[in-house]
Amino acid sequence: MNNRCEQLMQKVYENGFAVDDILLYLDTHPDDETALQYYYYVRNAYLDAKAAYEQNCGPLTVDREGSEKWSWVNGPWPWEGGKGLCGNMKSAYNTR
Repeated sequence: MNNRCEQLMQKVYENGFAVDDILLYLDTHPDDETALQYYYYVRNAYLDAKAAYEQNCGPLTVDREGSEKWSWVNGPWPWEGGKGLCGNMKSAYNTR
């Protein structure tokens, strides 16, 4: 994964975390209008980050595979040194 894709993936992670965090807060504070507005803001940032990653680096999930050729399996797998949603498994679980 090139440096640009790593930067874009970091944005996906950060915004995804913010969405999860504000959703937990809204579960216990459903009437907080400021929090609800923040949710809409970070949700849009998350969707934009995902779209930017997919446009520049490829699909994040199999349901986003849209080419005429099945290319979901192309590129390095996490255990081959690729970085995906599960992080870089090669450095954490190197069996060689």
